[in-house]
Formats: sequence, structure tokens, C-alpha cells
Amino acid sequence: MGLAIATRRSYDAACRSVGQGDRLTGFEGFDGRAMRRVMIVADDAIARDDAVDAARAAGAAVGDIIGFAGLAAALDDLPHADVLLVEAAGVAPELLDRALPLLAQRAARDRAQLVVGFPLDAMDVVTLHLLGGPATLLCEARAGERVAAIVLGAAPGSGVQAAERDTERLRRLRSDVARIAEALLRLSRDGEGDGVRDRSSGFTVPPADDAGPVEVSAATVRGAIRARRMRDQFLAGDLFADPAWDMLLDLFAARLEGSSVSVSSLCIAAAVPPTTALRWITTLSDAGLLMRREDPNDRRRAFMVLTARGMAGMRGYARAVAKAGLGWA
Repeated sequence: MGLAIATRRSYDAACRSVGQGDRLTGFEGFDGRAMRRVMIVADDAIARDDAVDAARAAGAAVGDIIGFAGLAAALDDLPHADVLLVEAAGVAPELLDRALPLLAQRAARDRAQLVVGFPLDAMDVVTLHLLGGPATLLCEARAGERVAAIVLGAAPGSGVQAAERDTERLRRLRSDVARIAEALLRLSRDGEGDGVRDRSSGFTVPPADDAGPVEVSAATVRGAIRARRMRDQFLAGDLFADPAWDMLLDLFAARLEGSSVSVSSLCIAAAVPPTTALRWITTLSDAGLLMRREDPNDRRRAFMVLTARGMAGMRGYARAVAKAGLGWA
């Protein structure tokens, strides 16, 4: 189902169960079935200790603990693990670039849950290899988020996915995004359909062929982004938590400017926690609005771009707004 990452609601619930203090205790909801074995891969001592604490708090047994330097030579000889808990803090990008594919292969072979924690500066390397796959990606994770990821991965019938209710919520989320994509696409079709109607007001967008072409500038789009950011100065920022539109605006502006946007830059532009931003990148990609494109100058990095469908939708929206004499939302 794309990025196997639990919803924020479930993370928060699990985080509350284990607390956010310095000392973690066992997760109260773990039901006592056969204890799962966790392999920890980490170089940084603090990150390694955090991983050990998280595994134990989740009710799992800590097995092998190995650093990145000896990973390639030792990985095939290490015993089975149900969870590969990886902490990328302090690891050189070149080493991480080599290690992540090996860990993904090992997780697939063992049918193990792969949980990867990483700092923001490692996002481009990590997402290049793992975004869109079954790994659980945790950027700048709190202690409780590690525990929650392990616990939710062990939910009955879930494998490495979130619990069933979270799977259903993500399915509805993707369905909503797909409907947005279809609406944007309809706006881009000249002379087709009856326009997009606001159900509450009955307002109809003027037909696209009632005037000449309307040009939109990157400055206009950037202005809309700045205006959206100003809301947080006067209203609680978490009221506007879903970053899908901000991401589409940022990529649209970048396309008009002829510039490129890395995964990490797009997450920053989303103005939400990085883990949430990654989940939305996957959701928008699954909806056919975004796609990854390799950086020709650095194979360890990828850019995010609007697909042809996404670009057509954004241009259609820009034309419809201009013809109706409205400002950007």
C-alpha cells in the first residue's frame, strides 16, 4: 500500500501509552503472543540506546546489534529477525547508500518489518531507496514513535502494515486525493463538462473556452504559498495540518521557475512533521499527481515533480481561478 507508516492518530495513541519521558516501560497493549526478535543497525551510541529502549518497550526481544561498517559482510550470517530497526544518525551518505538496499533485501527475505529512523539531512538518501515501499520511515522521530511503529507493525493480521482501522483510513485518504485529482483534471479540459460546482453555493466555474489563454506566473503561486503560511500567525497551525495543496503549489511554482525540488525540500515546504510529509508524498504519488525523477548529477538524490496529470490539473485550476476573478486558495 505504498509507504507503510501508521496514521498520526495511531502514533499519538501509542505514544501516550508509552509516554515521552526518559524512561520507557513495556507497551500495555502488547498482547503477550510470542515475543518478536529485533535486529538493531546503528552507529551512533545514543541512537543505538534509543533503539534498544524502544524495542524493549514494545515488548520485543533485542537480538543482534550491528554497525553499518560491518553490515555487508555479516548480514547474511545473522539469524532471523522479525524487525529490522535501523538508526541512520551519524552515518555517512555513501555508507547509507550501500547499506539500505541490503537491508531492504534482508527484510523482504525474512518477511520482516523494516523500521528506519533518520535525521533530516539523510532524507534524500533514505527516500531514494525506501520511499513508496513497505518500510516504515521515521524522520526526527520521538521515542514513542519508534515504539508505536514496532507495536503497530505487530497488529493482528497487519504484517508490516498499520492496524486494520488505519489501513481503512489511509484507503479513504487516497480516495479523497484521487477525487481531488479528478477535479483538477476536469478543470484542465477545455470546453468539456459543465465545470466544477461548489455544492454549498451553486457557483459554477466559467467554461474554459470563453476567453483567451490565461498565463500564470511563479510569483503568483509563491504569493499564494506565503499567504497560506501567514494563517499560522493568527490561528493554530494544526488546523491546517494536511499539506497536499501546499506540496502541489510548491511543485507547480518550481515547474514554472524551471527549478528542481528534492524530497527533503518538498517536506520542508509542506510545513508539517517530516514523517507526515513523507506519507503525503506517497499518497499524492499513488493518486498519479507526483512522481520521482533521478538527479542526473547525484545518484543518491531524487527530485519530486508533478506528473503530466498533476501539471494539467494545476494549470486548469490557475485558468479557472483567473477567469472567475478569484484569488488563489
